[in-house]
Amino acid sequence: MKTISNIQPSELFGLSNYSDDLFESIKGVALQFKHITFERCHFNQCDFSQSDFYHCHFIECVFSQCNLSVMSVVATEFDDVTFSDCKAIGIDWTKAQWPQFMTQTTIKFERSLLDGSNFYALHLPEFSLVGCRAHDVDFREANLSKADLRLTDFNLSQFSHTNLTKANFTDALNYQIDITANNVKQAKFSRFEALSLLEGLDIQLVD
Repeated sequence: MKTISNIQPSELFGLSNYSDDLFESIKGVALQFKHITFERCHFNQCDFSQSDFYHCHFIECVFSQCNLSVMSVVATEFDDVTFSDCKAIGIDWTKAQWPQFMTQTTIKFERSLLDGSNFYALHLPEFSLVGCRAHDVDFREANLSKADLRLTDFNLSQFSHTNLTKANFTDALNYQIDITANNVKQAKFSRFEALSLLEGLDIQLVD
């Protein structure tokens, strides 16, 4: 794997295709990249905040410890991409290009920050969001069936008409899910946190 680091913004991503490259400590803040394919690339400690990836394609790539906040992903495809220990705040994932028919998700997040992001109405079966902070994230009308959502903080995030069938919320925190307005069949919840599921019902709990 070739390492690419310490290059000027004007020299960044001048080719249309990159494969098996390691991008180390690259700073591409508020830049625009168009029609570029990255295959089996690893991005480590890069800063692409406020940058625009337009009609790009990431295949089997890994982002580690990167700042991707408010990154634009218009018509960009993600195929088996992992975000680990990243800051990915305020991204509108609905603008990306997603396969029409998908049996499992093409992206996963580990120990990352996703506050203010948008997954509205996306079809993301087997979505993986583990050990993350996902405050004020829009999951309304999304298909998150069989999703792995363990250890994630969902404070103020929105679930409405969301398919959470067989989703795993074990040790997740601060979720507010109306069980009458979401499909939670066979979903897993930690016993104590699961009490929040009863808040939308007209019942009283007693010790």
